[in-house]
Amino acid sequence: MTEYSQQPSTPVDILSEEDILLNQYQYASTGQRFLNYLIDNLFMNYGLSYLTGYAVGIMIGTLFPDFIAGFQANRLSLTLVSLIVSILNYIFYYTLCEKLFNGYTLGKLITGTRAIREDGKPLTFRNALLRSLSRLVPFEVFSGFQIRPWHDQWTDTMVVKSR
Repeated sequence: MTEYSQQPSTPVDILSEEDILLNQYQYASTGQRFLNYLIDNLFMNYGLSYLTGYAVGIMIGTLFPDFIAGFQANRLSLTLVSLIVSILNYIFYYTLCEKLFNGYTLGKLITGTRAIREDGKPLTFRNALLRSLSRLVPFEVFSGFQIRPWHDQWTDTMVVKSR
């Protein structure tokens, strides 16, 4: 007796879901991503960091005046506080912007790009936070020369052209 394989009753999709998403969205170019990085970091370093540094300085000076006197004697303390404020600014800026503004930061808005999940849905708070934390990995910035940097790969997200 000869066995014949039955054909499935539903047709097999030629394109996988990933191929459909890639055809639906166009990845942001390396140049656009570099501009995003420059614009966002200039804004954070010269705008946001100035404001938060000023606010933290006033707060510490008001609440802990003896601590300020110690800064003048110990520059290491000042450097450590500055580093912590910078890291928190970085995490808050990227996380809040990418979540609250549907994947946009100032840089992405200017370059016409947007961060989304691989399934095409908007970022969740968890996605945005993990993307921000992933950016803190040493040498992660050099992965930006790829189409999908580490912070995209590790969080199953992508940056696409929005216009």
